[in-house]
Amino acid sequence: MWRASAVIPIVMSVLALLLVLVHIVLYGVTREADEGAAAHVWQLLMAGQAPVIAFYAIKWLPREPKRAMGVLGMQIGAALAAALPVYWLGL
Repeated sequence: MWRASAVIPIVMSVLALLLVLVHIVLYGVTREADEGAAAHVWQLLMAGQAPVIAFYAIKWLPREPKRAMGVLGMQIGAALAAALPVYWLGL
């Protein structure tokens, strides 16, 4: 399903993952006393997905449950992929 509410959370997760990877490449894995701009942008990208995913689930699960579950699985998988480096590296 190529609806905006299906694609936007996946794109946001990919951007969050790229942000983490670019930050690691440029600055390495270091503990900072204060969170930087990259951490705040990552948090906004991840938190901003929640209302879009909820809207998608509310609108499409009753209409097309099988397809909607597949898309929701991709959205959640992408969010987990973006969160994994942060959790694993302790950033």
